[in-house]
Amino acid sequence: MSSSSSSSSSSSSLSLPGDPPGGRRAVTVWSVGVSVYFVAVIFRTSLGVAGLDAADRFHVNASALSTFSILQLLVYAGMQIPVGLMVDRLGTKKVLTFGVVLFTIGQLGFAFSPTYGTALASRALLGCGDAMTFISVLRLGSRWFPARRGPMVAQLAGLVGMAGNLVSTLVLARLLHGVGWTAAFAGSSVAGVVVLVLMLAFLKDHPEGHEPEPFPHRGAAYVRRQIAASWREPGTRLGLWVHFTTQFPAMVFLLLWGLPFLVEAQGLSRATAGELLTLVVLSNMLTGLVYGQIVARHHGARLPLALGTVLSTAVMWAATLAYPADHAPMWLLIVLCVVLGACGPASMIGFDFARPANPPERQGTASGITNMGGFVASMTTLFAVGVLLDATGGSYTVAFSAVFVLQALGLSQILRLRKPAARRERERLVASRVETVHVPA
Repeated sequence: MSSSSSSSSSSSSLSLPGDPPGGRRAVTVWSVGVSVYFVAVIFRTSLGVAGLDAADRFHVNASALSTFSILQLLVYAGMQIPVGLMVDRLGTKKVLTFGVVLFTIGQLGFAFSPTYGTALASRALLGCGDAMTFISVLRLGSRWFPARRGPMVAQLAGLVGMAGNLVSTLVLARLLHGVGWTAAFAGSSVAGVVVLVLMLAFLKDHPEGHEPEPFPHRGAAYVRRQIAASWREPGTRLGLWVHFTTQFPAMVFLLLWGLPFLVEAQGLSRATAGELLTLVVLSNMLTGLVYGQIVARHHGARLPLALGTVLSTAVMWAATLAYPADHAPMWLLIVLCVVLGACGPASMIGFDFARPANPPERQGTASGITNMGGFVASMTTLFAVGVLLDATGGSYTVAFSAVFVLQALGLSQILRLRKPAARRERERLVASRVETVHVPA
């Protein structure tokens, strides 16, 4: 992809006729929507600080423990295209309402689950509700803010999500060891009720005068066309593979295996390991602001940022796993965590490929396809790490080598799709300019 050509045309490609005005009202409504995503991420990542406790509570091994997160992500990934279609069809508010109700019930059920089976069912329900949040928030941003603000708004949404991760790392972890399993998880579920009330009172799908065109009843044929049209766009597929390749190393680390790796393989205390997990989150938040600004101003920087993040992550994992001593030095673990913090912001770049490749009526579907990527990769790696740990008697060096296999797969697909996606994006830019010229004043 030519950086100069993409950069020079970024303002034109992102300034479209009929854009929403943005402003304070947009910020207020979007903030309500993103607060739902904030709570969803707290619930999603709560197992990351409770993995060892869950293993003791339900008397399970590494493979069974990983099944919690795998099932949650399997439901999440499987729901992405249906959720995208629902958002395009029903609007943001209805879908978010379903999501809040489901993930709150799931978190509450997890608190009181007496057995491994009921706990699994609760995490699946949580994953189903969680799946409805991020795509809805992306759609809300595109409905309330001008297109040129899209990259920054998306990165801010990701940043708020990481703030939720920070809450689970700092607050929920302390609650868990202070008041116990049931009280910590049941108490956190109250946050779901709070955001549900806020959303029902203040959320609107779109500003006045920017209502989507009404559509007649749409059946299975519409669904097939919507998915097929989105998938045919190289930008959608490139977005999926960027998301696939960049997101999963940090997701696996934060969602489940980071704390056991740092405690059992690196000999750290739980407190020190928790501080390193917090560092990943803080790095993510800071990097998200930087990446959002860069991509908003220079669209040609999308691919270099994504590829640079993938290569940096691979190098740091290799250095950590191959360190000749029994434990990697603290400075190396700190650098690893800082680099892992860039994975989330880099995954958001996937949406910046899918967004300009699809018209407004397909944004939800295209975002759903893109969002599947990282969660499929995370789910696969969570499973592989658990199986390899059991098979090798707890060798994290072997288990985490699965990261390199998925990175190589994703990288090959990104390199294959980058030129067709760039060519198609230029064609759409030219077409939009022609349409703008012929729009009557």
